[in-house]
Amino acid sequence: MGDIQRPGALYQQVAAEIRNAIAAGEFPPGAPLPSETQLIERYKVSRPTVRNAVAALRSEGLIEVIHGKGSFVRATAAPTLAVNRSIHRTDNTFALGHQWETVEEPTVYRTQTTATTAPLLELPEGEALFAADRLLSDPRTGTRALHRTLIPFATAENTPLAHSPDTAPEDVYAALAEAGHQLTWSEAVSARMPQPDERTALELPNATPVVISTRITHGTDHQPLILEQLTANAAEAQYTYRLTADTAPART
Repeated sequence: MGDIQRPGALYQQVAAEIRNAIAAGEFPPGAPLPSETQLIERYKVSRPTVRNAVAALRSEGLIEVIHGKGSFVRATAAPTLAVNRSIHRTDNTFALGHQWETVEEPTVYRTQTTATTAPLLELPEGEALFAADRLLSDPRTGTRALHRTLIPFATAENTPLAHSPDTAPEDVYAALAEAGHQLTWSEAVSARMPQPDERTALELPNATPVVISTRITHGTDHQPLILEQLTANAAEAQYTYRLTADTAPART
């Protein structure tokens, strides 16, 4: 292979070439990377450049270094936990599709809407909220998850939630239905690298992303009532949904 000639930091160029070789199947999951000496010869670069490139790929979670053995392409295992995100309803009784165990008592506090949460709740920034944070665990696999509920004061007013914002989600739904709301839900899924406190709480290995579901409970006229977020290890958990077909809009 010829010399690296693309612009940018040299170690980033080498990392990109190795990344492309992995994507092309030259180095399959579980396979060792060439030695430092072989990479130096292959890319015509210095040893520090190779080491920085390998460190960059390691921070991405693409490779793992086993001391005394070398660098290996990390195997991508299938998620071990399917989290059923469905909601089941019988009259004003609700049940969640996936049952978690609570690791710790919920942490309840007052907070405000932010630039991120205000649009989701269709409220101005700085609007008062109740927050309840839970650390959960799947009883079968031990996979951990963080659950946060944000309840606007206006939603909680004249309901039991004003005095008990740490009410379990299914009972929150029941309280809102009892208050006369016609409930519907919308949900979005995203992924990112974890924050330090999330990495600790979820007991995540290095370079492991998290998968986040953001669920909005809507009331009459599709008004957002509460916001929930479930954050889990993206390498272990996948979120599953049941899809139903809406009635097609009338053509004009």
